Amino acid sequence: MADLTLKQSLEAMDVAEYLRQHPRFLENFPDVATELVVPRENGPAASLAAYQLEALRARNHELNERLAELVAIAGDNEQLMVRVHTLTVGLLRDDNLADVLKSFVGALNEDFHTDLVRVMLFRDASDLPRADWLVCVPGGARALPMFADFLARGDAACGRLAQNKLDRLFGDDVGRVQSTALLKIGEAGMLAIGSDDPNRFHPGIGTLFLKLIAQALDAAIARFATE
Repeated sequence: MADLTLKQSLEAMDVAEYLRQHPRFLENFPDVATELVVPRENGPAASLAAYQLEALRARNHELNERLAELVAIAGDNEQLMVRVHTLTVGLLRDDNLADVLKSFVGALNEDFHTDLVRVMLFRDASDLPRADWLVCVPGGARALPMFADFLARGDAACGRLAQNKLDRLFGDDVGRVQSTALLKIGEAGMLAIGSDDPNRFHPGIGTLFLKLIAQALDAAIARFATE
């Protein structure tokens, strides 16, 4: 009995493999196609043609949903690119570093709807505005050992930062920060964007637009580096 079951199983596998290798087999044997019965998860069995049509419709629906999703993503990316471009152009119009920093933070708050922004510069603050969003570190990177690994790598860091880093960046506002995007501003400093949403910045998030924003600020700061 066991041998018979094994034989039937092997024969069924052979038939299935043959049909996979000869997908046009039923064109030459239409009578076989009319006699085949395809089971369904719900409802009665369907003919092969009806089953194939239903499968194609399901696949088409899935592809349409995917296409709509891609179109929506493309639209969102286009809007982000316009915002980044507008921010960059605005920075080019400023006549001094103080105005650059004010314009930059204002654009992040208004156009990118950020919760908390910190611009940390490796320099003194003598000619810069006093603001919660500006942190000046005259001692530079050497005065910030907790960020040594991040500055050495240079890649954007997104997610939940270590508490000592959050404390240094956000000070009294640290309790509001549930997720953070941290980027280098070239050799000039660091940019931190904090959110009260724990899912806004996560390790798997795309960082292209964040990097473009940080690069725009770096270029704007460099214009006044020799003044």
